[in-house]
Amino acid sequence: MNGSRRFRSAVEMVDRTRAYSLDEAVVLLQQLPKAKFDETVEVGMQLGVDPRKSEQMVRGTVALPHGTGKTVRVVAICQGDQAREAQEAGAEHTGFSDIVEKIQGGWLDFDVIVAAPDTMREVGKLGKLLGPRGLMPSPKTGTVTPNVGQAVREVKAGKIEFKIDKAGNLHLPIGKASFAPDKLVANGAAAFDAVLKAKPSSSRGEYLKSATLSSTMGPGIRLDVKAIAAQGR
Repeated sequence: MNGSRRFRSAVEMVDRTRAYSLDEAVVLLQQLPKAKFDETVEVGMQLGVDPRKSEQMVRGTVALPHGTGKTVRVVAICQGDQAREAQEAGAEHTGFSDIVEKIQGGWLDFDVIVAAPDTMREVGKLGKLLGPRGLMPSPKTGTVTPNVGQAVREVKAGKIEFKIDKAGNLHLPIGKASFAPDKLVANGAAAFDAVLKAKPSSSRGEYLKSATLSSTMGPGIRLDVKAIAAQGR
């Protein structure tokens, strides 16, 4: 079955006239024709905020109870005992000036950077390189912290960052298609809960306007946002 035929078959299985509960959507997603690899499952959301206004920026983190199913490569920029703790927590790379220089030279073979506060004067030099790629560590997301070892463990366990784009949309991975349904539902519920709690106080009107569940190569399954909002997810 070629890709386009597989996708058309999947589209035909999704009822476009209805909005599914998260539980129903997960069950349906796992019944759709599968790709030849273990696809990532994600939730997409359109929020009723104005991203051009700084006070309506939606950004935060969520600890997925069952992880993302992906091996997260972590760089810890720190020194001394903090470097040792980061290594023990599972960081693939630790260091300070040597790591900064390596990144300045174009090395980007990692997914997350955790940095100690006393290294940020040097790490700040990487802003133009890391910022556009969403890799710049920040106190707001817990990736600039004196507790480097703990931060590394949290990232490894499934803590992910989310940030609204210029169009008011969010996309969060919540696991793999091979996950048991209850694990995808729990991860999805945690993701929605975190985004709902991140609602800016200045936001007016409908906050969670629409949401979909999809796999890497599959069609979007429309979710019942009213039910999600009412249940706190």
